[in-house]
Amino acid sequence: MKTIYKKLLFLFLLLPFGAIAQSALSGVVVDGKSKQPLPGVNVIVQGAQNSTSTDFDGKFQLNGLKNGDKVVFSFIGYDSKTVTFSGQKSVNVSLDESANQLQEVVVQVGYGTVKKKDVTGSVATLTTKDFNKGTNVTAENLLNGRIAGVTVNSGGGAPGTGSQIRIRGGSSLSASNDPLIVIDGLPVTNSTNSGSTSILAALNPNDIESFNVLKDASASAIYGSRAANGVIIINTKKGSKKFGVEYNFQYGSGKLYNQVDVFNAKDFISQVEANTINGILSAGSTNLLGVDDPNTSLTDDLSTPGIIEGRILYNTDWQKAIYRRTDFVDNSLTVKGSLFNRIPARLTIGNTYQQGLRLTNHFNRNTASVVLNPNFFNDHLKLRFNANFANENNRFADGVEGTAIRFDPTKPIYDASSPYDGFFEYRNGNTTADFLNQVPRNPVAQLRQTYDTGMNNRVLGNFEIDYKFHFFPDLRAVVNLGFDEANGERTRKVGTTALTGFINGNTLYGTNEYSEATRRNKLLDAYFVYNKKFNKINFELTTGYSYQKFQVYGYNTFNVNNPTAQPPRAFANPDEVLLGFFGRTNISINDKYLFTFSLRRDGSSRFSDANRWLNSPAAAFAWRFGQDLFKDSKVVSDMKLRLGWGVTGQQDIPVGDFYLERYNVGDPNSQYYFASSPYPVGIPAPRNPNLKWESTTTYNLGLDYGLFDDRITGAIDAFYKKTNDLYFGDTPYADGSNFSNSGPANIGSFSTKGIEFSLNADVIKRDNLNWNINFNATKFERRIDELPAGSDVFFGQAGGTGGTVQIHREGYTPGSFFVYKQLYSTDGSPIEGAFADLNGDGIINGDDRYIYKNPDPDLVLGFASSFNYKNLDFSFNMRANLGNRIYNALKANRAYRALLKPDAELGNVLTSVLDTNFTNVNGENVISDIYIENGSFLRMDNITVGYTFPKWLDGKASLRLFTGVQNAFIITDYDGLDPEINNGRDDTIYPRQRQFLFGANVKF
Repeated sequence: MKTIYKKLLFLFLLLPFGAIAQSALSGVVVDGKSKQPLPGVNVIVQGAQNSTSTDFDGKFQLNGLKNGDKVVFSFIGYDSKTVTFSGQKSVNVSLDESANQLQEVVVQVGYGTVKKKDVTGSVATLTTKDFNKGTNVTAENLLNGRIAGVTVNSGGGAPGTGSQIRIRGGSSLSASNDPLIVIDGLPVTNSTNSGSTSILAALNPNDIESFNVLKDASASAIYGSRAANGVIIINTKKGSKKFGVEYNFQYGSGKLYNQVDVFNAKDFISQVEANTINGILSAGSTNLLGVDDPNTSLTDDLSTPGIIEGRILYNTDWQKAIYRRTDFVDNSLTVKGSLFNRIPARLTIGNTYQQGLRLTNHFNRNTASVVLNPNFFNDHLKLRFNANFANENNRFADGVEGTAIRFDPTKPIYDASSPYDGFFEYRNGNTTADFLNQVPRNPVAQLRQTYDTGMNNRVLGNFEIDYKFHFFPDLRAVVNLGFDEANGERTRKVGTTALTGFINGNTLYGTNEYSEATRRNKLLDAYFVYNKKFNKINFELTTGYSYQKFQVYGYNTFNVNNPTAQPPRAFANPDEVLLGFFGRTNISINDKYLFTFSLRRDGSSRFSDANRWLNSPAAAFAWRFGQDLFKDSKVVSDMKLRLGWGVTGQQDIPVGDFYLERYNVGDPNSQYYFASSPYPVGIPAPRNPNLKWESTTTYNLGLDYGLFDDRITGAIDAFYKKTNDLYFGDTPYADGSNFSNSGPANIGSFSTKGIEFSLNADVIKRDNLNWNINFNATKFERRIDELPAGSDVFFGQAGGTGGTVQIHREGYTPGSFFVYKQLYSTDGSPIEGAFADLNGDGIINGDDRYIYKNPDPDLVLGFASSFNYKNLDFSFNMRANLGNRIYNALKANRAYRALLKPDAELGNVLTSVLDTNFTNVNGENVISDIYIENGSFLRMDNITVGYTFPKWLDGKASLRLFTGVQNAFIITDYDGLDPEINNGRDDTIYPRQRQFLFGANVKF
């Protein structure tokens, strides 16, 4: 008994020590790369039931721990981390992204998702952490330069402007080359509404979660009818069960950093003098400057107004005069959390204000979005509701760059005696204006006196129901209802005191025009998804139906100030309806051999019954051979071979309902008189009931790779696509076969081949130091295989002559340059008007023109870098085009000495006239290959430096402050304003500004 008492006493004495040995552990879990808090991280005691999870701020507290307990921190997409408890009260944990995250990434492929490791087609995914930083006003700015095979070019620097997006170069000549854009399951039109700047201007980039780009037909054929140019799927952010608030602020100050080189006032006067003496200009030209003696030497510094021969002369830099320093402000506030403790929700409101470089140009957007995504019945029923509203207000500005380049630099901007709102304008003496059409108008006045405003309200959203049957859980039914409506208006007013308004004879009428338009898009998608695993075989079948209807109607007024203007006109385009029946099968055998088969049958109201339907089949195979051939390799961690084939369609051709039989009412000269009364005559309109879809067949061979435990990942793709039944808007018709000699038809073919390479590497991956780089390269060649009757198609105005400088020709790249071969003297100087007689007939004429280069780049490159050291981050992204050529139409049109006096008044010219000493403008001169320049460039889009305070406001919030430069620099040999233009012809563009940025991101 005494022994028992001793044991009980000993146990009793140990109890306090046991209680003391058990304690609590608290701390914060953050992302190892961004240092941002990670909510929802699982915190589990190994081998015990004790667990918790981090809150929205990444904080946790775990009680009941004993010395030696193993605490495991785990989160999807991240490597788990284990901490041994030894009595410490707190610990801060940094989790790194999993090396196998590529295998877990979910990719949107249209009417469903698939894991990245199971993708069989050419699909690229970009998520929030990969987006471009900086001034991202419209959605496409987020992915510019980040995905192989995808180019995004705004064509200039207008605020809120849309971009030309091309996936693998497009697939058509005369029809659309724009990809299909799908926002949360809703395909949207590529047409911009009245009052708006672009189709994506209504979407707040802060709302976007990811982009999925379907590049080959095996991936995109499920969208059949409009997928010939690829598909971009945009997914917006979802709601959250955990409460959180996030505020983003960004300010930018921009300025002009480059301009076209023209003569200043002093050099301009010298040039006028010299050319007058040499007989190029008339002797009276200098009198317009107030200089009576042509031998007078003008050496005065005209940086300020000077007096020469009693005449005040100015030194006006007209290019600087039409531009300004700009402001950019972007605000976005997000609140997310659970409504009624049941419904994950998200609310975002935002405002973006961006000034353009042109004096009066600005873009202002207000947005609001709501997302609800609850699940019911143990996730058998999933609902998602998205609603986006955008109010867009714009003041547009005329393109006055050409006038600013041309305008006499010795003339002032303002004239106190001017009756035209105090702006200098050319006048006959000091009284009435010079109403000659060729007299240039003050470009500053044109901007200041023109009120061109637009407004567009847009509602965009969808409601999706996803139900997994209780009695048959392998089967899901999905219904998606989408709606998109934009209501816009635009007003253009110019007063009667402005010479840039409407003028008839010697009367100033001014301008007053108005237009409004409504674009409506309705969608119904309904489909079933069957998913079943049979031993080592995963089988998925998707089949469904799609209905989409587009409506456009509105109202236009012509200039109401013009007594002879047409009356107001209401319009309503015929409804456009698209029907689709689709099916897709995904088969995975042993998680190694992957098969995808799809078929879509589409009908379009654009075509007659005989040609209404198009079948879009596709097939793909993938073999994950890395686990077989490199099972024990320490270098190769993953390898997958992909083969794909598919057919996609194109119905976005600018013909409306041209297949229908229609009659036009004759004018007063074609009327039938009955009983002395005129009756209008119905005149048959031309039509082509044989119009049909363009059809594109694509072949793709790809390799996905992972190296060094997936520290390096990427893909290599080779592709070939051919488009048949090309649409042409002006094809000759056989005599007597139609009510016109020419019109729309499907004749011709076109092909593209290329190769893409992408690489993503975690160069450094440590707790406090991370460095990630992304690189991609694309090379493609486009060729015209067949044209109507083998005839050339000419386009692209050459200078101001009315001639053309670009050509579509069989066997060549579309839009190749068709020019004369310039001859040079022995000292290397170009000889004016001297061209090579290429056909040897002794005559220099159009038969001596040849195809020289084209606008397509030989290589497109993208490079991005993201570096983090503790709480400091540094990132940049850059792009390059190599080998593309540009026709410098501005130089071809404005670099001739005779143009110093092109009309009734003197005009400036480009300083490049000193390089050629060309005198006279004629058709042959401007079509010389001397104006085809190398447009290769390297552009640094953005540089950003930031610092994060993870425990701001006593740990209640995190704060990231950052600064950066947008459009930091460009390296190029191109002699124009900016080599990044669309379609290869530069006749002045809206210049891009350089912005210095400051901002803050706050998370509560």
